[in-house]
Amino acid sequence: MFTPTCGPTHFLIGVSIEVPEPYSTRLYEARRDAGDPLADHIPPHITVLGPTAVTTRDVPAINQHLDAVTAAIPAFDVHLRGTGSFRPISPVVFVEVVEGAEQCEQVEAATRRGPLAQVQRFPYHPHVTIGHEIAEAALDRAFTDMADFDARFNVPALWLYICDDNGVWRKKRRFALRGGQSASTVD
Repeated sequence: MFTPTCGPTHFLIGVSIEVPEPYSTRLYEARRDAGDPLADHIPPHITVLGPTAVTTRDVPAINQHLDAVTAAIPAFDVHLRGTGSFRPISPVVFVEVVEGAEQCEQVEAATRRGPLAQVQRFPYHPHVTIGHEIAEAALDRAFTDMADFDARFNVPALWLYICDDNGVWRKKRRFALRGGQSASTVD
């Protein structure tokens, strides 16, 4: 996984769509069973903004920006089904977003503006990773084992995550998708 370098004054954030239970447990287990060393560090999610180095002074502007983004976008439904891969470009196997991908793309485009504007390494493709940078046989097994995965859920919010000193991604702040309704954030 590409992770920006952080200096002594920087830390990593990310913005994601949480995959709820009971689906997140199965996705977590699939990643762990594939032997992905990041399984215990990264909860199942659909990435909106990948690892991004920021400073403490950036946080108020980022929070304000994410609040504005989520104020304009209503909650939406997602359907995850089957598996896909970025191979041979990148050694990644994932669960496909078959419905709600357009809304994920809109959220991602709105998020990558202002204080979170950045150059992307690859075009955005919403998905849930189940194997990353592991042996080809393990990627093949994850691809096959999760081919029948099927989950539908509502996306009511985005989450701002912070990567701790041990490389574990932890929820920091919830930003409700409210499509014009009043703000509802929780720290």
